[in-house]
Amino acid sequence: MKIGINDLQRHTRNLEFNLRHAIERVLRSGRYVLGGECSSFEQEFAAYCEAAHCVALASGTDALELSLRALGIGDGMRVATVANAGSFSAVTIRAVRAVPVFVEVDPGSHLMKIEDLEALLQEDRIDAVIITHLFGFMHDMQAIRGLTERAGVPLLEDCAQAPGARRDGRRAGSVGDAAAFSFYPTKNLGALGDGGAIISNNLQLADRLRLLRQYGWDRKYSIACLGGRNSRLDEMQAAVLRAKLPHLDRWNTRRREIAARYANGIRNCRVTCPPQRGEEYVAHLFVVTCDDPDGLRRYLASHQIATDVHYPIPDHLQPAVSQNNSISLPVTERLAKRILTLPCFPELSDEEVDYIIGAINAW
Repeated sequence: MKIGINDLQRHTRNLEFNLRHAIERVLRSGRYVLGGECSSFEQEFAAYCEAAHCVALASGTDALELSLRALGIGDGMRVATVANAGSFSAVTIRAVRAVPVFVEVDPGSHLMKIEDLEALLQEDRIDAVIITHLFGFMHDMQAIRGLTERAGVPLLEDCAQAPGARRDGRRAGSVGDAAAFSFYPTKNLGALGDGGAIISNNLQLADRLRLLRQYGWDRKYSIACLGGRNSRLDEMQAAVLRAKLPHLDRWNTRRREIAARYANGIRNCRVTCPPQRGEEYVAHLFVVTCDDPDGLRRYLASHQIATDVHYPIPDHLQPAVSQNNSISLPVTERLAKRILTLPCFPELSDEEVDYIIGAINAW
């Protein structure tokens, strides 16, 4: 049995009729950028996320960066984030010439440690906070929102890995001032290429984002605000996402079932599974910890089971910046040396999950 970390062929094959219909609809329309598919997807995705507004973009990275720009974050401003989430937030913070301020993470959840964020907001100058719902775990946004409101700073949610998650009655993305989503093909809701979106309950912010995604134009060739670019979700991707969106809850449920099967079946005392948390976890990634992840990875590869590492290099230790700082994040650094990602996608069968469990228990 050979098992990949993802299987987009299986995923796409199951929806082939619907996808073909969506693509043919776009081809016949003659409108391929910022047309009816994009506007319809924006309405449908905003409703799904229980938010007032959605602005569709070319990528999740653009969604983070343009959110920061729309929130007024720029030169020398300080943005709190984590260092264990693949550098995506740090890249966009630096893109607007701001400074990432890294907050330690909780060793169990791998999410930003709320107590450390609270202390930082009280003791330091912070101009914005980015919360990443890492691996598909929605953070305690009610508590974090309370902290940022008291500090008077904007809150941006990075929901790239958590579309559809729900905690305390709220969808991921509906609590912050803005929320960024990625539709990279392997995401829980993925396009057939790149794509992204921002949701917000703030009309003024959404209107500014619509300007920023198209050069800053308020009308053709008239630049009303600086910092804009060409970042538009094309009609083909919007149509594909519309075809997939009605299936997202079912796919998330299946991901949780797979995660629970792993958690209940893995009995190797050297391997620790992530906590299981109901709807607040949409199991984008199933990340285990162990003292010898490289050894486990080699063993699973010998049984034709693919794995990955999310993420091997903390942001503050990236080669481009590590020579210029003295930052120490012991929990973040320790976790990066102990993590391994197992296959977890909706088309994975129980038989395949049991095969992986058996291999881990035999290691």
